[in-house]
Amino acid sequence: MTETEPPASASAETPGTAPAETPGAPSADALHGVYAQTFVPRFYEIDGQGVMFNMWYLGYVDAAVDGFFEARGLPHADWHELLGAYAHVAHAEIDWKASVRYTDRPEVLISPSRIGGKSFTLDFAFRRDGEVIATGCAVYVTVAADGSGTTPLPERLVKALGEVRPLRPEKAAP
Repeated sequence: MTETEPPASASAETPGTAPAETPGAPSADALHGVYAQTFVPRFYEIDGQGVMFNMWYLGYVDAAVDGFFEARGLPHADWHELLGAYAHVAHAEIDWKASVRYTDRPEVLISPSRIGGKSFTLDFAFRRDGEVIATGCAVYVTVAADGSGTTPLPERLVKALGEVRPLRPEKAAP
């Protein structure tokens, strides 16, 4: 475990959310500001080897990113009105150490690792029973809601992203 990786036992309820032990309920790591959301793998997401198909990982990341912004008072449904912009995924990567199995109750951790002028990167990690089993990142580019192209990150979005806390220190930019 590294200093930027939240300890397995450090989770607390966020006002307005359910406890982390409830599958699918969001929670926030109070000590490190890392967002965590548990999930229950569904039967159809599991292959013949008993592990979750690779494509589902990014689906769970996307759901956790929604929760991340909602917990920070900026739900995606309000971006058009509040920001006049959207964020599109430009790049995603995942590194696996182990797989999610049908009986697991893992959580997805989300934390900003880079905030630029027109883009930002969210690191993610899948954690099962306190062990990180997969890590990755998604790079988002902000685009104007009117379709005119890329746009600088709105200040409200920068504020919602919060402090940069990489979950993959080995991949952190110099």
